Amino acid sequence: EVQLVESGGGLVQAGGSLRLSCVASGFTFDDYVIGWFRQVPGKEREGVSCIRGSDGSTYYGPFMKDRFTISSDNAKDTVFLQMNSLKPEDTAVYYCALKWGAVTTTDTAAYDYWGQGTQVTVSS
Repeated sequence: EVQLVESGGGLVQAGGSLRLSCVASGFTFDDYVIGWFRQVPGKEREGVSCIRGSDGSTYYGPFMKDRFTISSDNAKDTVFLQMNSLKPEDTAVYYCALKWGAVTTTDTAAYDYWGQGTQVTVSS
């Protein structure tokens, strides 16, 4: 069974940085994409970025690439999201998710498995 576990969230002041981690387990194929998403209560879940397991190709949602960087450590089955110059509007629950196949997308509907999320709070 595929499992995704996020960590690294917390409270940070505006302008600070956080690195989120997503540990994936329960599968052996490399034909997958892992993405990061975020959600504020009352709003739709928003795609941040994703990375392809087979070759590390990345894709970013609109306006995400300037401050966020996605990376992976395949040896540890972990995907990271480095977030810099954080703003109060980045406050959200951040989720990682996995989809089968090679297409990189931040469309939430394309993803098959989701983690429980980690809270990120940016104070002003």
